[in-house]
Amino acid sequence: MMAMYMAMKIMDGSQAYEFIFSVSVYKKYQDDVDAILIAEGKQDLIKR
Repeated sequence: MMAMYMAMKIMDGSQAYEFIFSVSVYKKYQDDVDAILIAEGKQDLIKR
């Protein structure tokens, strides 16, 4: 659920990928967010 929320925020442009994952608590969701972005065809938003 949290990963979907983060992915939606990244896709709608209200949060930057780099900003979200600069917070260490959120790093555990990074793989799930990446998978969601890829599934939605938004892999260009992934900044590792």
